[in-house]
Amino acid sequence: MKRLKWTVLLAVTLSWTSLAQTPLAAKLDTKPVLTLAVAKELMAAAEAEAKRNNWNVSIAIVDDAGRLLYFQRMDGSGNSSVDVAMAKARHAANYRRPTIFHQELLEKGNNVILALPDSMPIEGGLQLMVGDRTIGGIGVSGVRSSQDGQIAKAAADLLGK
Repeated sequence: MKRLKWTVLLAVTLSWTSLAQTPLAAKLDTKPVLTLAVAKELMAAAEAEAKRNNWNVSIAIVDDAGRLLYFQRMDGSGNSSVDVAMAKARHAANYRRPTIFHQELLEKGNNVILALPDSMPIEGGLQLMVGDRTIGGIGVSGVRSSQDGQIAKAAADLLGK
C-alpha cells in the first residue's frame, strides 16, 4: 500500500511538473541548425568552385557557436591556410558578419578591429544564413582573399536558394 501511495504521488508530481513547464516551453524560440549532411553539400559546392578555377584551398565550416563541423584541405594548399580558414569561419559565425566587413573597417583606419577576440578580418569568411538567422560560418584560405570569398559565396548561396 505504501508503495502504491508513492507511485501515485510520483505520477501526480510528474504530471504537475509537465503541465507547469508546457507554457514556458512554448515560449522558447526554435531555430534552424546546421547539420553535417548540409555542411557536406556546402563543402561540395565550395570545392567545385575552387576546382573550376584550379585553386587549392582549405575550407572550414563551423556551427553557430563557431565550433568546427566540417573541414577539407585540398591537395597543394599551403600549411597556413588550415588555421586561417578555420579562423575566418569562426569570425563570420561569431560576429555574424562577413569577414570583409571588418577588413574594410580596418582599411579605413579603425585599428580597434585588431583587438577583437578571435577575429580574422580578411575576406574569405561568410556567415551561413537561413532567413535572418546565422546557423554557422564558412571560411576559405589559400588563394587571394577575394578568390577565397568567391569560393565561400558559392557555398553560402546554396542556403538562399
